[in-house]
Amino acid sequence: MLKKRLISTIASCLLLVLVLVNILLMLGNQSLQNEVGERQQAIGQAMQLETLHRQVITVLAEMAMKTDDAQLKELLTASGFNVSPMPGLRPSSK
Repeated sequence: MLKKRLISTIASCLLLVLVLVNILLMLGNQSLQNEVGERQQAIGQAMQLETLHRQVITVLAEMAMKTDDAQLKELLTASGFNVSPMPGLRPSSK
């Protein structure tokens, strides 16, 4: 009788420890999932902004070439963008 009681007590304690470990792992997993979700959101926003940035730079480069604006060309060049005339675009006379 004592042996059965001892075995059931040990099994109960082991089960309790396993449940606690499971809870801790679940909480850790949830925090990692939240972090991954935040990173995915940041990546998505960055991709949307990249498209917008490309469009802005393209428009600025086109305006710099159409108006032959030296300051705008210098700004683009200083920012690391190569401004070269595109075929079919001629600077307008001022």
